[in-house]
Amino acid sequence: MFSYISQNPVVASLLISSALNIFFFIFAAVFKTDKVTDFTYSLTFFILAPLMYLTGGYTIRLLPLLITLGIMLWALRLGSYLFYRILKIGKDDRFDERRGNVVEFAKFWILQMIAVWVIMLPSTLFLNGGTNPSLGIASYIGIGLFIIGLLIEAISDMQKFNFKMKNRDHRMSQGLWKWSRHPNYLGEILVWWGLFIVVAPSLGDLQWIAIIGPTFITLLLLFVSGIPLLEEAADKKYGEKKEYRDYKAKTSLLILWPPKK
Repeated sequence: MFSYISQNPVVASLLISSALNIFFFIFAAVFKTDKVTDFTYSLTFFILAPLMYLTGGYTIRLLPLLITLGIMLWALRLGSYLFYRILKIGKDDRFDERRGNVVEFAKFWILQMIAVWVIMLPSTLFLNGGTNPSLGIASYIGIGLFIIGLLIEAISDMQKFNFKMKNRDHRMSQGLWKWSRHPNYLGEILVWWGLFIVVAPSLGDLQWIAIIGPTFITLLLLFVSGIPLLEEAADKKYGEKKEYRDYKAKTSLLILWPPKK
Protein backbone atom coordinates (compact mmCIF):
# COMPACT_ATOMS: atom_id res chain seq x y z
CA MET A 1 0.00 0.00 0.00
CA PHE A 2 2.78 2.44 0.91
CA SER A 3 4.40 1.81 -2.47
CA TYR A 4 1.16 2.68 -4.29
CA ILE A 5 0.72 5.89 -2.26
CA SER A 6 4.31 6.89 -2.96
CA GLN A 7 3.86 6.43 -6.71
CA ASN A 8 0.31 7.83 -6.94
CA PRO A 9 -0.07 10.34 -4.08
CA VAL A 10 -2.85 12.44 -5.65
CA VAL A 11 -4.99 9.42 -6.54
CA ALA A 12 -4.25 7.73 -3.21
CA SER A 13 -5.25 10.88 -1.33
CA LEU A 14 -8.61 10.92 -3.11
CA LEU A 15 -9.17 7.20 -2.45
CA ILE A 16 -8.36 7.54 1.26
CA SER A 17 -10.57 10.61 1.62
CA SER A 18 -13.36 8.80 -0.19
CA ALA A 19 -13.07 5.65 1.92
CA LEU A 20 -13.15 7.51 5.23
CA ASN A 21 -16.06 9.74 4.27
CA ILE A 22 -18.10 6.92 2.75
CA PHE A 23 -17.62 4.81 5.89
CA PHE A 24 -18.71 7.58 8.25
CA PHE A 25 -21.51 8.70 5.91
CA ILE A 26 -23.05 5.22 6.11
CA PHE A 27 -22.81 5.38 9.90
CA ALA A 28 -24.32 8.89 10.01
CA ALA A 29 -27.13 8.00 7.58
CA VAL A 30 -28.08 4.80 9.39
CA PHE A 31 -28.20 6.46 12.81
CA LYS A 32 -29.33 9.89 11.48
CA THR A 33 -26.61 11.60 13.47
CA ASP A 34 -24.55 14.77 12.97
CA LYS A 35 -21.91 13.83 15.51
CA VAL A 36 -19.34 12.37 13.12
CA THR A 37 -19.57 14.81 10.20
CA ASP A 38 -17.07 17.49 11.19
CA PHE A 39 -15.04 14.91 13.11
CA THR A 40 -14.53 12.98 9.85
CA TYR A 41 -13.44 16.15 8.04
CA SER A 42 -10.63 16.77 10.53
CA LEU A 43 -9.75 13.08 10.89
CA THR A 44 -9.13 12.77 7.14
CA PHE A 45 -6.53 15.55 7.22
CA PHE A 46 -5.01 14.07 10.39
CA ILE A 47 -4.48 10.74 8.62
CA LEU A 48 -3.46 12.03 5.19
CA ALA A 49 -0.66 14.38 6.33
CA PRO A 50 1.57 11.84 8.13
CA LEU A 51 0.75 9.17 5.54
CA MET A 52 2.01 11.39 2.73
CA TYR A 53 5.09 12.30 4.76
CA LEU A 54 5.92 8.67 5.59
CA THR A 55 5.57 7.57 1.96
CA GLY A 56 7.63 10.48 0.63
CA GLY A 57 11.00 8.84 1.20
CA TYR A 58 12.03 11.15 4.03
CA THR A 59 14.30 10.72 6.95
CA ILE A 60 13.65 13.51 9.45
CA ARG A 61 13.63 16.70 7.35
CA LEU A 62 12.67 19.97 9.00
CA LEU A 63 10.30 21.68 6.56
CA PRO A 64 8.25 18.60 5.51
CA LEU A 65 8.05 17.60 9.17
CA LEU A 66 6.83 21.08 10.14
CA ILE A 67 4.14 20.95 7.45
CA THR A 68 3.01 17.51 8.62
CA LEU A 69 2.89 18.47 12.29
CA GLY A 70 1.18 21.76 11.45
CA ILE A 71 -1.67 20.03 9.60
CA MET A 72 -2.02 17.44 12.36
CA LEU A 73 -2.12 20.16 15.03
CA TRP A 74 -4.73 22.12 13.08
CA ALA A 75 -6.83 18.98 12.52
CA LEU A 76 -6.55 17.85 16.15
CA ARG A 77 -7.57 21.28 17.45
CA LEU A 78 -10.48 21.71 15.04
CA GLY A 79 -11.70 18.13 15.27
CA SER A 80 -11.63 18.08 19.08
CA TYR A 81 -13.46 21.39 19.28
CA LEU A 82 -16.15 20.49 16.74
CA PHE A 83 -16.72 17.04 18.26
CA TYR A 84 -17.03 18.49 21.76
CA ARG A 85 -19.37 21.22 20.47
CA ILE A 86 -21.72 18.80 18.73
CA LEU A 87 -21.85 16.63 21.85
CA LYS A 88 -22.89 19.68 23.87
CA ILE A 89 -25.45 21.15 21.46
CA GLY A 90 -26.79 17.80 20.22
CA LYS A 91 -27.30 18.53 16.53
CA ASP A 92 -26.08 20.61 13.61
CA ASP A 93 -28.74 22.97 12.23
CA ARG A 94 -27.19 22.72 8.74
CA PHE A 95 -28.62 19.22 8.39
CA ASP A 96 -32.17 19.81 9.61
CA GLU A 97 -33.51 19.56 6.05
CA ARG A 98 -31.02 16.89 4.93
CA ARG A 99 -30.76 14.42 7.79
CA GLY A 100 -33.85 12.47 6.77
CA ASN A 101 -33.07 12.60 3.05
CA VAL A 102 -30.28 10.20 2.15
CA VAL A 103 -29.59 11.80 -1.24
CA GLU A 104 -29.36 15.35 0.13
CA PHE A 105 -27.30 14.15 3.09
CA ALA A 106 -24.96 12.29 0.71
CA LYS A 107 -24.37 15.45 -1.34
CA PHE A 108 -22.83 17.15 1.69
CA TRP A 109 -20.54 14.19 2.37
CA ILE A 110 -19.46 14.04 -1.28
CA LEU A 111 -18.59 17.76 -1.15
CA GLN A 112 -16.65 17.17 2.07
CA MET A 113 -14.78 14.22 0.55
CA ILE A 114 -13.72 16.26 -2.48
CA ALA A 115 -12.95 19.34 -0.36
CA VAL A 116 -10.42 17.50 1.80
CA TRP A 117 -8.67 16.10 -1.26
CA VAL A 118 -8.49 19.45 -3.05
CA ILE A 119 -7.46 21.47 0.02
CA MET A 120 -4.72 18.94 0.80
CA LEU A 121 -3.40 18.94 -2.78
CA PRO A 122 -0.45 21.36 -2.30
CA SER A 123 0.68 19.54 0.85
CA THR A 124 0.14 16.13 -0.78
CA LEU A 125 2.46 17.02 -3.67
CA PHE A 126 5.03 18.56 -1.35
CA LEU A 127 5.11 15.87 1.34
CA ASN A 128 5.23 13.02 -1.15
CA GLY A 129 7.74 14.71 -3.43
CA GLY A 130 10.82 13.62 -1.51
CA THR A 131 12.41 17.07 -1.79
CA ASN A 132 14.21 18.67 1.13
CA PRO A 133 14.04 22.44 0.65
CA SER A 134 15.73 24.70 3.15
CA LEU A 135 13.90 27.37 5.07
CA GLY A 136 13.65 30.60 3.07
CA ILE A 137 11.64 33.80 2.99
CA ALA A 138 8.55 32.02 1.65
CA SER A 139 8.82 29.45 4.43
CA TYR A 140 8.91 32.09 7.17
CA ILE A 141 6.04 34.08 5.62
CA GLY A 142 3.92 30.96 5.15
CA ILE A 143 4.60 29.57 8.61
CA GLY A 144 3.81 32.99 10.09
CA LEU A 145 0.47 33.14 8.26
CA PHE A 146 -0.32 29.59 9.33
CA ILE A 147 0.34 30.39 13.01
CA ILE A 148 -1.68 33.61 12.85
CA GLY A 149 -4.56 31.81 11.14
CA LEU A 150 -4.49 28.94 13.63
CA LEU A 151 -4.58 31.36 16.57
CA ILE A 152 -7.40 33.45 15.08
CA GLU A 153 -9.45 30.34 14.36
CA ALA A 154 -8.87 28.79 17.78
CA ILE A 155 -9.50 31.98 19.76
CA SER A 156 -12.65 32.93 17.83
CA ASP A 157 -14.06 29.40 18.12
CA MET A 158 -13.45 29.40 21.88
CA GLN A 159 -14.97 32.87 22.31
CA LYS A 160 -18.11 31.99 20.37
CA PHE A 161 -18.58 28.63 22.07
CA ASN A 162 -18.29 30.12 25.57
CA PHE A 163 -20.68 32.93 24.62
CA LYS A 164 -23.27 30.60 23.08
CA MET A 165 -23.32 28.32 26.09
CA LYS A 166 -24.72 31.26 28.08
CA ASN A 167 -26.48 33.29 25.37
CA ARG A 168 -28.24 30.95 22.95
CA ASP A 169 -30.59 33.66 21.65
CA HIS A 170 -28.03 36.38 20.96
CA ARG A 171 -25.60 36.94 18.08
CA MET A 172 -21.96 36.76 19.09
CA SER A 173 -20.42 40.23 18.82
CA GLN A 174 -17.61 40.24 21.38
CA GLY A 175 -13.87 39.61 21.26
CA LEU A 176 -12.64 38.98 17.72
CA TRP A 177 -16.28 38.88 16.63
CA LYS A 178 -16.51 42.59 17.36
CA TRP A 179 -14.04 43.18 14.51
CA SER A 180 -15.28 40.50 12.10
CA ARG A 181 -18.56 38.63 11.63
CA HIS A 182 -16.64 35.47 10.68
CA PRO A 183 -13.12 35.55 12.20
CA ASN A 184 -12.95 31.76 12.40
CA TYR A 185 -13.25 31.56 8.62
CA LEU A 186 -10.57 34.21 8.23
CA GLY A 187 -8.29 32.01 10.34
CA GLU A 188 -9.13 28.96 8.24
CA ILE A 189 -8.31 30.77 5.01
CA LEU A 190 -4.99 32.06 6.40
CA VAL A 191 -4.01 28.55 7.53
CA TRP A 192 -4.25 27.08 4.03
CA TRP A 193 -2.76 30.04 2.17
CA GLY A 194 0.11 29.99 4.66
CA LEU A 195 0.80 26.32 3.96
CA PHE A 196 0.60 26.93 0.22
CA ILE A 197 3.17 29.73 0.43
CA VAL A 198 5.53 27.36 2.26
CA VAL A 199 5.31 24.62 -0.37
CA ALA A 200 4.99 26.83 -3.48
CA PRO A 201 8.77 27.17 -4.18
CA SER A 202 9.03 23.37 -4.41
CA LEU A 203 6.20 22.91 -6.94
CA GLY A 204 7.04 22.11 -10.54
CA ASP A 205 5.37 23.82 -13.48
CA LEU A 206 2.33 21.56 -13.78
CA GLN A 207 2.11 21.17 -10.02
CA TRP A 208 1.13 24.81 -9.71
CA ILE A 209 -2.39 23.62 -10.35
CA ALA A 210 -2.27 22.89 -6.61
CA ILE A 211 -3.10 26.56 -6.02
CA ILE A 212 -6.65 25.31 -6.45
CA GLY A 213 -6.37 24.05 -2.84
CA PRO A 214 -6.33 27.35 -0.93
CA THR A 215 -8.45 28.96 -3.66
CA PHE A 216 -11.10 26.28 -3.23
CA ILE A 217 -11.43 26.68 0.55
CA THR A 218 -11.52 30.47 0.18
CA LEU A 219 -14.31 30.40 -2.41
CA LEU A 220 -16.17 27.67 -0.52
CA LEU A 221 -16.28 29.71 2.68
CA LEU A 222 -16.97 33.03 0.99
CA PHE A 223 -19.62 32.00 -1.51
CA VAL A 224 -20.95 28.47 -0.94
CA SER A 225 -21.25 26.58 2.35
CA GLY A 226 -19.66 28.98 4.82
CA ILE A 227 -20.53 32.66 5.13
CA PRO A 228 -23.66 32.74 2.89
CA LEU A 229 -25.44 30.03 4.90
CA LEU A 230 -24.54 31.57 8.25
CA GLU A 231 -25.47 35.08 7.15
CA GLU A 232 -28.83 33.80 5.90
CA ALA A 233 -29.47 31.93 9.13
CA ALA A 234 -28.49 34.95 11.24
CA ASP A 235 -30.75 37.25 9.22
CA LYS A 236 -33.70 34.93 9.82
CA LYS A 237 -32.98 34.53 13.53
CA TYR A 238 -31.91 38.03 14.53
CA GLY A 239 -33.05 40.22 11.61
CA GLU A 240 -35.80 41.93 13.59
CA LYS A 241 -33.40 42.98 16.34
CA LYS A 242 -31.94 46.47 16.01
CA GLU A 243 -28.74 45.48 17.82
CA TYR A 244 -28.10 42.81 15.17
CA ARG A 245 -28.81 45.16 12.28
CA ASP A 246 -26.44 47.73 13.79
CA TYR A 247 -23.80 45.05 14.33
CA LYS A 248 -24.09 43.84 10.75
CA ALA A 249 -23.90 47.37 9.35
CA LYS A 250 -20.82 48.30 11.38
CA THR A 251 -18.81 45.07 11.40
CA SER A 252 -16.51 43.73 8.69
CA LEU A 253 -17.72 40.53 7.00
CA LEU A 254 -14.38 38.69 7.18
CA ILE A 255 -11.24 40.80 7.68
CA LEU A 256 -10.46 41.86 11.24
CA TRP A 257 -11.15 45.58 11.16
CA PRO A 258 -12.32 48.14 13.75
CA PRO A 259 -16.11 48.53 13.59
CA LYS A 260 -17.58 51.62 11.99
CA LYS A 261 -18.56 54.42 14.31
